[in-house]
Amino acid sequence: MLLTIEDYIKAGKIAAEVREYARKQYYVGHTLLEICESLESMIRAKGGEPAFPCNLSLNEIAAHYTAEPDDITEVKDGDILKIDIGVHVNGCIADTAVTVCYNADYSILVEACEHALREALKVAKVGVRAGDIGRVIENTVKSYGLKPIKNLSGHSIQQYTIHAGKSIPNIWTIGSFTLQENEVYAIEPFVTTADGDGIVYNGDISNIFSIVTRKRVGNKEVDEFLEALWNRFKTLPFALRWIVKDLNFEINHARSMLEVLIKKKIVRAYPILVEGNNRFVAQAEHTIIAKSGGSIIITQ
Repeated sequence: MLLTIEDYIKAGKIAAEVREYARKQYYVGHTLLEICESLESMIRAKGGEPAFPCNLSLNEIAAHYTAEPDDITEVKDGDILKIDIGVHVNGCIADTAVTVCYNADYSILVEACEHALREALKVAKVGVRAGDIGRVIENTVKSYGLKPIKNLSGHSIQQYTIHAGKSIPNIWTIGSFTLQENEVYAIEPFVTTADGDGIVYNGDISNIFSIVTRKRVGNKEVDEFLEALWNRFKTLPFALRWIVKDLNFEINHARSMLEVLIKKKIVRAYPILVEGNNRFVAQAEHTIIAKSGGSIIITQ
């Protein structure tokens, strides 16, 4: 950590600046493609790289939607939009999110989510159990008469690894780990309505991917495609539109080769996550470096 803390701090500063820019925008009438490209370009202009494709998840979609190369989906009046941004500097990742709300009926979701995150950050330090952070999030959300999403959680982060194996739940759980000095964690409450299921399920769309293994399939063209993906993205998640734009592959050709790699379990596809009762969901997120006296919030 001592060798890379400056990179984490820089990544966090960029992520925070881009998030706050997004928070203030009026995106009604804009396509998700326009928004993704704008925010990702801003990350690069500030000296970072996207750690994953910008997630723009509307309404009942809680997470994992990013724009397709030709995406014409527009944000509408009455929508709530979760904007999840990842920035890396030399593989040191900052992960942050905000929900922008264009529907007064659901502004309470955003308020509860942001409040739960603030309360969680107050207790998140070395020696605290992840389950106790979850308890704080759950109690705060329930005080609004709302529900936390039980099967979504925050996560540990390591260099070039956005989900590094440890989970910080949004509800109280037993048997959880304790936060360790200088480890990096994302804390991210997700909140839904009182009549929501409180659980998300995999949807039918998958448009974010990552490489699981570099094992060859024996098809020269597909193997060269995999090598091109590895050289560009390494272990970090990527989108089809990045393949088309950055690597100059034709859309349908790239999609067909991705399907081969997914079938062979060489590439993982991340399905969108949809609230079980199709109720609206809000999200808020910060990344911290755990310290005993009080953690560093790098995306503050």
